Amino acid sequence: MSGHVDVLVGAGAGVVVVVLVASIIGLTRPRAGLTHVVWGSGFVVVVWISALIGDGEDGRIALLTAMVTIWGTRLAVYHGWRSRQDPAPTTTIRSRASALTLEGVLLFVVALPVMLAMTPVSPAIGWVSVVGVVIWGVGLFVEAVADVQFDRFHAIPGNQGRDIDRGLWRFGRRPTHVGNACVWWGMFLVAAETSDARLGVIGPLLMTFLLQRRTGALLARRPIKVIPSDV
Repeated sequence: MSGHVDVLVGAGAGVVVVVLVASIIGLTRPRAGLTHVVWGSGFVVVVWISALIGDGEDGRIALLTAMVTIWGTRLAVYHGWRSRQDPAPTTTIRSRASALTLEGVLLFVVALPVMLAMTPVSPAIGWVSVVGVVIWGVGLFVEAVADVQFDRFHAIPGNQGRDIDRGLWRFGRRPTHVGNACVWWGMFLVAAETSDARLGVIGPLLMTFLLQRRTGALLARRPIKVIPSDV
C-alpha cells in the first residue's frame, strides 16, 4: 500500500528528470518559451507519476489527472509554438540552469495538493469537487481565449508592440493569470475533499502569489505591452 511519502518521492524524482532534460535541451537549442514548456509539461509528469503510485479513490485520481493533463498540455504546446517566433534569451548557462532548478522547486510545491490527494481512499467525489471542476473550467476557458485574442490582435499588421484592449483584455492587465489562478484553486477544491490534501493549500497560495508578484495588480485595467505568459 503506497503512502504520501511514496508519491512525493516519486513525483520529486520526476521533477528532477524534467529539469535535467530541459537543461540539456536549453544548452543545445535555447528557446524563449522553454521555461513555460517545462512548467506545463512538468505538472503533467508529476500528476501521472503520482496517479501511478497512489492507490487512493479512483474517481478523484482520474479526475485530477485529467484536469492537470489538459491544462499542462495546452500550456506546454502553446508556449512551444510561440517559442518558434520569439528570440532566444541572452542568458548564461548557469543562469538558465538556476532558473529551471527554481522552477522545478516551485512546481513541486504548487502541485502538493494534487499529490497529497492521490492516496486517501475516501471520501468519494462530492459537491465540492463539482464546484472545483466548474472553477477550473472557467479558468481554463479564460486563459485559452485570452491567449488566442492576444495572438490574433498582434497578427494584424500595425498592431505589433501596441497594447491590447480588446476582448477579455479590456477588463484587466492579465486575464491569462486570472484564469490560471482559477485553474489551480479549482484543482485544489477537488483535492481538498480529502483532509490530507488540505495541507497542500500552500500550492494554490504560492501560485496566486507568483501571478500577483509578476503582474502587479491582477485586475488593474491598464494593459501592458508584453507577451502573455503564465507562471
